[in-house]
Amino acid sequence: MIITTNIPGKNGRAPRRTAGTTLWASIDVEWTKNYRIKNGNKPFCYSVVYAALPRSGDSVDLTELPFSYTSVYIENPDEIPALLAAANKAVSTAFAAADHVTGHQFTSDLGVLANASAAPLEDVASARQAWRSRRDGDLVERRVIDTRYDTDHVLACKSRRLVDVCTELRLDVTQPELRTKSMTALHRAYLDQGSVEARERVSVLNLRHSLSTALVAFRATGRAGWSGTLNVNRLLADQLDDSFAWLAHPTFTDLL
Repeated sequence: MIITTNIPGKNGRAPRRTAGTTLWASIDVEWTKNYRIKNGNKPFCYSVVYAALPRSGDSVDLTELPFSYTSVYIENPDEIPALLAAANKAVSTAFAAADHVTGHQFTSDLGVLANASAAPLEDVASARQAWRSRRDGDLVERRVIDTRYDTDHVLACKSRRLVDVCTELRLDVTQPELRTKSMTALHRAYLDQGSVEARERVSVLNLRHSLSTALVAFRATGRAGWSGTLNVNRLLADQLDDSFAWLAHPTFTDLL
């Protein structure tokens, strides 16, 4: 598997918590879709983004946002069991380290992981239970926040697709990766043709999903906001360093 991270130490770790902050973890999974057979959806990529906000109850103005991340991508379908094991550990680490864990339609991501595994994924199962019981507390205090289902109070749009939610909240999440090919086609180009650019496009897309989900959660809980439109691609370019050559491609840099 290909693991890309800016968190020091052993792969799969969470960042150190800064004193006086709350730590947020945002998780997103990508999978191939096959609805013709039971449990036919197979995950091939996931990412976890960690961001810290001041513990103070005042809303933070996000002109910039330092974040830590881990991105994992299979090199061939035989690595799906290894990806599932890594994802299970990543979920465990996120729940152990972070005050809040968020995802967009998080139940679907967790469900795909659970259904694709031949053996039970105990930490994923615990996360699914935490998702089911998340509404027991006030939104700002919830351990788990699902930005598809827990954001009606800040949205006027009918759609709950992540891209539409972000647009409503003035987050620029333009996806140049999908300008000419679908995610499925990009993933196939990587597996069949060894296209590194195709894989990097999907990885960056997946990280954008995780990061923008965290931003929506910040806004929904009143923990952070932004003036005007916040360019999420700029945040990615600032924080991902030189990890992905795709970030230097003119198609991407034109958005900055």
